[in-house]
Amino acid sequence: MQFRLVFSSTMAFWLTYGTAQERQRVGVIKAMIFDLDGTLAPSKQVMLPEMASVFARLTRVLPTGVISGGSFQQFSRQLLDPLAEHDFYPQQLHLLPTCGTRYYLFADGDWRAQYVLKMAPEQVHKARRVIEEVARSLGYWCENPAGEIIENRGSQLTYSALGQQAAREAKDAWDPSGAKRAELAARAGKLLPELTVLSGGSTSVDITMRGIDKAYGVEKFLAQTALEPTEVLFVGDRLDPDGNDYPAVRTGVQTRSTSGPQETQEIVAQVLASVSS
Repeated sequence: MQFRLVFSSTMAFWLTYGTAQERQRVGVIKAMIFDLDGTLAPSKQVMLPEMASVFARLTRVLPTGVISGGSFQQFSRQLLDPLAEHDFYPQQLHLLPTCGTRYYLFADGDWRAQYVLKMAPEQVHKARRVIEEVARSLGYWCENPAGEIIENRGSQLTYSALGQQAAREAKDAWDPSGAKRAELAARAGKLLPELTVLSGGSTSVDITMRGIDKAYGVEKFLAQTALEPTEVLFVGDRLDPDGNDYPAVRTGVQTRSTSGPQETQEIVAQVLASVSS
């Protein structure tokens, strides 16, 4: 089903469905929160200048959050470095790396952690063993990876089928339908009931502590901004039930699936146009 976003001058928007033009009012937007890989930037790549420009403008008018499976170092490289070339407002930017298991705000000239959650060593050991065994059993274990296949990010383990540093083209070609990641996550999840296992980026599966996922991070964002769920719009490329953006749905925030950074840029531009009109 095709749809597009139409914004009014009050910042409310409607979804316009198909050729019948059936309209459904969703609500007023007072803040936005985004996934990173596949939403604001290509997987493991920096945010493009055009996206960085409109995103910087957004931080000047609305509280803006970014929650993703990547580490804080990845956020710095993909998000903060490109934004440094633009006039953005860091005091309005909320960073939630590793699926919301960490939360950073800008204060006194630097990014400061509000909380940091870590997996227990025994959980890390078991998760590593299980994800490798399942990947090998399915034929998804790469013998010549480009970088680490399983990365311990402290509060999260991330499996990358071709290695963390694999070329974008190779990643895009490995699992375009998402079926491999979904199968791997489902099988590993059954063997790790004490943890949460979800499909991540184009070749990745994220493993976090049970109940500590993007829903947890979004709830923290809501508490920090003192907003109601219906006043916040979440944008992500993995809002399907097997994706790591899906937990955000159960928080009650508005959600919008995106096909990639270009569509996300268009969504942000529409929000900005509604604010300035």
